[in-house]
Amino acid sequence: MFQELTTEILVVGGGTGGTAAALQAARRGHRSILVSEYEWLGGMLVTAGVCAPDGNELAAWQTGIWGQFLHSLQQKYPQGLDYSWVSLFTYHPHLGADILAEWVQNLPNLHWIDKQIPLEVQKTGNRITGVRFADYLIHAEITIDGTELGDLLPLADVPHRWGWEMQAEFNEPSAPITPNDLTKRYCVQAPTWVFFLQDFGETAKTIIPPTNYNPEHYARAWEACGSEKFLSYGGLPTGEMMINWPHQGNDYGVGLERLVAGESAKKEFLSESLNHSLGFAHYIQTELGNNYGFADIFPHRLGNSAFAFHPYYRESRRLQGQQTVTERDILPIPGGTVASLVTNSQGRMNSIAIGNYVNDHHYPGVEFPLEAKSLQWGGRWTGTPFTIPYDCLVPIDAEGLLVCEKNISVSHIANGATRLQPLVMNIGQAAGMAASLCVENKHQPQDLDIKELQEALLSDTIAPSAIIPLFNLPPYHPQWLYWQRYYLEYPETYSNHGYYPSLLKTDSLIVQPQTNNYEQYIGVFQKTSTESYHLTLTFPASQVGEVWQLITVHSHIYEQLKTCQDQQMITICGKCNFAGEWLQVESLQNK
Repeated sequence: MFQELTTEILVVGGGTGGTAAALQAARRGHRSILVSEYEWLGGMLVTAGVCAPDGNELAAWQTGIWGQFLHSLQQKYPQGLDYSWVSLFTYHPHLGADILAEWVQNLPNLHWIDKQIPLEVQKTGNRITGVRFADYLIHAEITIDGTELGDLLPLADVPHRWGWEMQAEFNEPSAPITPNDLTKRYCVQAPTWVFFLQDFGETAKTIIPPTNYNPEHYARAWEACGSEKFLSYGGLPTGEMMINWPHQGNDYGVGLERLVAGESAKKEFLSESLNHSLGFAHYIQTELGNNYGFADIFPHRLGNSAFAFHPYYRESRRLQGQQTVTERDILPIPGGTVASLVTNSQGRMNSIAIGNYVNDHHYPGVEFPLEAKSLQWGGRWTGTPFTIPYDCLVPIDAEGLLVCEKNISVSHIANGATRLQPLVMNIGQAAGMAASLCVENKHQPQDLDIKELQEALLSDTIAPSAIIPLFNLPPYHPQWLYWQRYYLEYPETYSNHGYYPSLLKTDSLIVQPQTNNYEQYIGVFQKTSTESYHLTLTFPASQVGEVWQLITVHSHIYEQLKTCQDQQMITICGKCNFAGEWLQVESLQNK
């Protein structure tokens, strides 16, 4: 027998987007229920173990709930988060789970129910009115699908996509013209069952391989980078190593259609995926030394606390929405460094979140070429910023429903850039805010005033979220809100290079908030190319003669680096990252 509950906003799925959606709805003051499958929240960022987030690393993109999450992590790690070379931020998953759980539990109007999955969607006509779980039937005015695989879409009979679109459908330059061996072999991107290792300094417990272990599956996994570089790929501040390795590693893509073919087929795939990762762990220990063993990270729900709760799903069922994000929406304007601002069918600018990651697809054993969208900025490679439209969260005709995960209305090709954790977190925030406004105004998501939603996101009192990409406008800038509103009102004046007109001479003097204890370094500056900077150290004494690549996430530091002269002596404050072999600059004196 199930318990019957009624709420204003129901969020199904405690993942990255779902957790953010529930937080935002409750912070807005609405009665909300969050139902998660696991006893931890956070999805990709936590329960899937991907605690090395990709994208939105520049200071200007660290806004909204993503920025708040990042700031909270930095407060917990005063020594910094920069310990891997795959990401500028790594952290222990348990810490991420603790932060999100504390936020949720501090909201009296947010009821969190764990260890439940949706079984049935309640509808009146084409309007979704509630969801049944094993132990609950929950009625809601607005329901948000924040599940890892878009589980509410088939349960509600809402039109959705799964897999590839050919080039003719959206005119995407990287899409295949006709079905081919790749599209048949991999209907979606391959997931990865993440696990964690630790160097015990002596013999670790032996990792027993699965019965079908084949070392050839993992041969040459770190051939291109070397074993030391491989092991530092996902290093945590606490010393553990996240293993989420795409090259002959733990990506698994055999029979991906089973993920949506029923519970029995899905369980079969998950078992194989887990065993594939177990085999990779055994291979690492065998090839690199028996001092490397499993780290204690997660609850022992799988019999092994080194493995994440579930795979890192890179692709989901995808809504057929009012608007679909395609590859052309994420590519840079010709000659520019930003994508065009998205508009809806009425020509209105309807951005609600910013992403910037490169378009990254995972098909084990296959190199899939994609249209380039990366650029050099701040001494390192990053991705072209783009915007997500509100209408891709809204079904074509189903009422009472929003989506907020990898299940937004996006093409298979563009999903490679929209699926990343920071962006999904802020998409979730936008969905939670939109649901709140629908409840307040007593209308459906299709009828929401987008300008009201945009203003609510910008002026949120806890985690204001940027919706216009501006490289030189970080959230601590005194004119941040003014210029965000300005380009919403006058999008035709938006620069192809994503910079607001720097009218104040003091822009370069703005100091970002300091959250870490940085070290001082002095040395000889070298500019090896237009966007590549190095420092040969003369101080501290222990590092004299060492050469470090200089990077930054701050626009004013970036402008200073561009004005430094080759062979000039400079003084910086920052932090060395030995895995990435870079020195992240937080302040700079070049006089």
